[in-house]
Amino acid sequence: MNQPQAQQQMLSDLEVDMMTDLYNRLSTACHKKCIPPKYHEGDLNKGEAICLDRCVAKFLEVHDRIGKKLTSMYMQDEQMMKQMQQQQR
Repeated sequence: MNQPQAQQQMLSDLEVDMMTDLYNRLSTACHKKCIPPKYHEGDLNKGEAICLDRCVAKFLEVHDRIGKKLTSMYMQDEQMMKQMQQQQR
């Protein structure tokens, strides 16, 4: 495998790992919040299903906001580093 292919494979693997981690954290948090520890029925009742829908939506919204904030902070850091490099010249 050449360098670009190896790098692309590494990025793909990292993305799969990140999505798996997100799914596992989301599942654990929403299950703990919405489903009682003792099951009375085999299927979700209406209240549990609604709670899960809302929990997942909120979890993903917060995840998206954090991602955007981190990207913004990274971009600001990059600009600051460029400015510092230009000043040193």
